[in-house]
Parts: sequence; structure tokens; C-alpha cells
Amino acid sequence: MQPLQPTIGYSEASAGSGAPFVTALLVAAGNSTRMGGVNKQFLQLDGAPVLLRTVRVFEACSLVREIILAVRRQDADEVRAMLQRAGVKKVTAVVPGGQTRQESVFAAASCASVDCAYFAVHDGARPLVTRKVLEDTLQAAFQCGAAATGVRVKDTVKVVSQDGYIAATPDRSTLWAVHTPQVFRRDLYLHAAQTVPDSAAFTDDCRLLEAAGVPVRMVEGSYENIKITTPEDVCIAEGILKGRRQSE
Repeated sequence: MQPLQPTIGYSEASAGSGAPFVTALLVAAGNSTRMGGVNKQFLQLDGAPVLLRTVRVFEACSLVREIILAVRRQDADEVRAMLQRAGVKKVTAVVPGGQTRQESVFAAASCASVDCAYFAVHDGARPLVTRKVLEDTLQAAFQCGAAATGVRVKDTVKVVSQDGYIAATPDRSTLWAVHTPQVFRRDLYLHAAQTVPDSAAFTDDCRLLEAAGVPVRMVEGSYENIKITTPEDVCIAEGILKGRRQSE
């Protein structure tokens, strides 16, 4: 990764508006290998593409000032056309992602406005995130500098050795499954990206901040905030959306 200069946590523009300037970094550059080669970002979910559903949540959040998408290079034109048809206003850039998640996040972060004070990193394939979960995580990050949403683990988790035997049983009460969004003060993220070695291999953005010694606050999220990874997830997501419609 090429270094970027860290900034202060709040820019003049952010302070003037009464809230920090938040840039959402939506990561959608994966190869969808577990979807059998079908690009999950364009899958129709209750009448709208997965990625567009995700974008709309951030578009509707008043705390988010701009959105930047990291996508596969070959998908960039199609994504731009989709956003234009949908009338999306907050997306300021669609950039090619990298070979790893961290490379994709960094590529998007490099295009953020100079006024940006916080990055909100989110999986493009988590279209069921609610505005409440997003805003709760943002507010926690405004207080602490770094925050991520997640849920408490329901199942007993085992640590298994390479030869297939149970090696340990962690205390379930301490375990959470981390989701996105994960929100970081811009200067903290950039400092970690510049100083933590071998960070390109990290599959979770919190891990980068953890490795830099930055405490990350966990925010209680929703079990409905699933990531579309396999064909079965599409069926689950459709069921969740149906349930939401019925409860309205």
C-alpha cells in the first residue's frame, strides 16, 4: 500500500456542519466463488440488485456525506450505469478493487474527500443492514474513534486442530460474530494502514486497527444483517425482507 498522510479526526467542514464528515467505503470486489461464479452484487433481491440495496441504506442516512465503491474492474461501468438509473446522489467514485480486501478498502479510502473525518467500511453484499444499526455504529465511533457492529455467538464454538481434533472451547459469553459496518476515525485507519506489517492479508477491517493497538468498540447489531455469500443466503434474505414487509 502507498502511504497516505493522516488527518485530524474532525475537519473544518465537519465541525461547521455540526457532525463529522463520514465517507462510506462499500467493498464489492470479490469474485463470488461460493455463488458458483454468479456475481452476487447484481443478483435481484426482492426486485433490486443486492449492491443497490446496500447503497440505498447509506444514501438514506443523513450522517453519511459521500459513498465510494470498490468493485471488480470489469464491473465498474455496469455499476455506474446502475447507480445512474437509480438516481443515487451520494456516490462520488467507483474504483477498481485490489487482490485483497484491505487493498480494496485502501483504494476506496484514497478517493475520499479531504473533508472526510470517518470511514464507514461495509460489505456490498450486506444489503439488509438497517439505518439503526448503521447510525448506532457511527455514533459509537464518534465517541470512541473506532467501532464495529456484530452479534453475540449463539452456538458453542470449538477450536479445532489441523488434524481435526477439538483443541479448546472458548467461553461463549465472550464471543461475538463481527459484521459491518465498521467505522474508524480517518487518521486512525490511515496510521494503521501505513504502519501495520502484512495487513493486506487481513480479511477483517477491525483486525487492522487491533494490530495497531487501537481499541474497537463492539455495537450490538442484528442477526438479520447477513452477508450474501451462498445461494442459500439469497433465500434467507428474501424471507427476511418478506417478514419486514408484513410487519410494516
